[in-house]
Amino acid sequence: MPDYPKSVRLLRPSEFRQTYDGGVKHSCPIFACFYRKTDTSAPARFGFTCPRALGKAVVRNRIKRRLRECVRLKRERFPLGMDLVFNPRKALLDAPWSEVERHVEKLLLRLEQQCVPSSSPS
Repeated sequence: MPDYPKSVRLLRPSEFRQTYDGGVKHSCPIFACFYRKTDTSAPARFGFTCPRALGKAVVRNRIKRRLRECVRLKRERFPLGMDLVFNPRKALLDAPWSEVERHVEKLLLRLEQQCVPSSSPS
């Protein structure tokens, strides 16, 4: 799994919990994303969860793979020092790839707007 080294993955349940509890929620029709700024300047870290209500393991894994691949392709554009947890929705399974990309792009724009330091007059 060279495209997702451990340094860019959320690994511990406590890391997921901190992101859920202290993060901001971004919601769209095909996924919800919780994100929070950390104190580090390390690359963004990602976690993917999928509730059992979405289907059996095969279906849940397919949903996560689709979202993970889209995020992987745009990983370099995510702001530094972010922890993100993606919760896919059932609609992701049947959504065309262009729609998945469009919603990830919307999330990126939102993150870029929130993470850009405001230019204050000196």
